[in-house]
Amino acid sequence: MAHWLQVTLEVPENHLEAIGTACESAGALSVTVEDAADDPVYEPLPGEIRTWPHNRVSALFPSAFDAVPLRETLTKLLGGHITGWRVEALAERDWERAWLDDFRPMRFGHRLWVCPSNHEPPDPAGINLHLDPGLAFGTGTHPTTALCLEWLDGHAPPATLLDYGCGSGILAIAGLLLGADTAWTVDLDPQALTATRTNAERNGVTGRLHTRLPESVPDDLRCDLLLANILAGPLVTLAPGLAARLLPGGALVLSGILPEQADSVASAYRPWCGELARSERDGWVRLDGRRL
Repeated sequence: MAHWLQVTLEVPENHLEAIGTACESAGALSVTVEDAADDPVYEPLPGEIRTWPHNRVSALFPSAFDAVPLRETLTKLLGGHITGWRVEALAERDWERAWLDDFRPMRFGHRLWVCPSNHEPPDPAGINLHLDPGLAFGTGTHPTTALCLEWLDGHAPPATLLDYGCGSGILAIAGLLLGADTAWTVDLDPQALTATRTNAERNGVTGRLHTRLPESVPDDLRCDLLLANILAGPLVTLAPGLAARLLPGGALVLSGILPEQADSVASAYRPWCGELARSERDGWVRLDGRRL
């Protein structure tokens, strides 16, 4: 039995906001956007929303919804021509559970596992981080996150860890489970900080983890491990400030970098950390080194 009606159409970027608003005004329960072509958009900055030149918009309505008036409205907004219009009935489904069915335990390095709630840890004696997909970025499936998790598993735990651009908090929580004393997590997006606190509580490390917006980080905070899995541009811009947070000899781990961006990011940190080591996976680069 159909419980929902899904309306789909293709929308150029400059009409995206108007089309989304029109769908919501017509009673859409949700409006989602995905790439209608093949133009990759990489991980957004915290709080940033990325779109594509050609977008596919899907709006979900109750099954009794009449899509004809909506089509007329959207056609006018698009200048009299609508592309990719499709209306289809959808059966009831537990979408969150369906997503979790595809998210399975993953091992990083030798000891560290990231395990969703619908699976028992494959290695009960391992370091098991319990995490489900959510709104904040970071479950370990992206190469940039995987590169950082593997680094954490392969190095001695720090006393104080700073995770800049924490997303779900996965890196800081992994660091604490692996033996770090204290972790500070920083993100521009309050939703990411909420997700980090929730995940920290689930993994029993709340008492050793602090969440902050960038402007609320204590001026005197210094760490012996700084992780920043964001994008190359912000990594370059933030280099002086991030390097200043590192204690002498402290470890620096940077990710979210494309191969062609690695040299410029490495150059930005050279005054404080010298030459950085480079590791690559699936078209993404991790840089790591130590504060001089």
